[in-house]
Amino acid sequence: MLRLLTTLGRGFKEKIGWKRLGIAASVLIIAFAITSLVHTLKGVDTGIILTALTNIAPHRIALAALCVVGAFCTLTFYDFFALRTIGKIHVPYRIAALSSFTSYTIGHNIGATVFTGGAIRFRIYSDYGLSAIDVAKICFLSGLTFWLGNLFVLGFGMAWHPAAASAMDLLPPAMNRLIALGCLAGIGAYFVWLLTGEKRRELGQNGWKVVLPSAKLTLLQILIGVVDLGFCALAMYLLMPTEPHIDFVSLAVVFILATLLGFASHAPGSIGVFDAAMLVALPEFSKEQLLATLVVFRILYFLIPFGISISIMGMRELWLNVVQPWQERKRLSQACTASATVRQPIESRQQRVRQLKR
Repeated sequence: MLRLLTTLGRGFKEKIGWKRLGIAASVLIIAFAITSLVHTLKGVDTGIILTALTNIAPHRIALAALCVVGAFCTLTFYDFFALRTIGKIHVPYRIAALSSFTSYTIGHNIGATVFTGGAIRFRIYSDYGLSAIDVAKICFLSGLTFWLGNLFVLGFGMAWHPAAASAMDLLPPAMNRLIALGCLAGIGAYFVWLLTGEKRRELGQNGWKVVLPSAKLTLLQILIGVVDLGFCALAMYLLMPTEPHIDFVSLAVVFILATLLGFASHAPGSIGVFDAAMLVALPEFSKEQLLATLVVFRILYFLIPFGISISIMGMRELWLNVVQPWQERKRLSQACTASATVRQPIESRQQRVRQLKR
């Protein structure tokens, strides 16, 4: 039996591989989401969507925008926490904040976040002496913060309101509650594993070795992820129609599941996947009203931050590659001119001295 499993495992790696499996899974998720979205949007009146957009109270949009700002402020601590964990304390918070914000917003909107976000991080951190391996460690620890926060909130929410996820995963509430308790038990087991000793927290070897945060710091790590998700879910909750009523925890469960599906798809901005998941999971709401909510949320959470990130990175590259070299050339030119100006009177005096000696 062991030989059979070993042979199957070797054949899987040679013929298929995890990379191809991941790509196939992403394509399947996107295809299924687009099919569901097209089916769900049949008969939707665009005029009613526009009316629903105008019906969202301005103060609720303003509060949702503040929540989005809070979410992105919390997001900046993903990289800052990771930098302190790997011992790169010379990198200031403002650089960690810049890297977190731009890598997430640009990477998530373009798609293939692992590669695009990693490339942006390397472009920023390389100026501070960090290597590609250091950036890979930061990506790993930031991802761990994200997943620990997701699992904690999802476990808590599904244990409290298991029926909230049933419309999406089509499982009975009792099964969803078991899954939720399994998530929370997994986090508990992770804490116990961290407490067994510092050497247990070392992953990898040589230059690739990552020392995981201690149990105490992992609590802070989970808190960062929970606050980030809480702000995002609250922004969506504030934009939701007031009728029919939905409680915050139920919406948070649906929102996190839709977000995770979007991440798994690697689709640019989770377009189609996130929206289809929300529409399928909340059938009690009018499609037009829910679409209006999703449009406003996308503008606040995706489009505006994406535009800001592109502008920041563009100005940064302009400053580093155009303005700074020009200033350096100007400074050198002025220094050469000043040196020549000082040298001329000295040479003139020396000439007069020689003439007098003659």
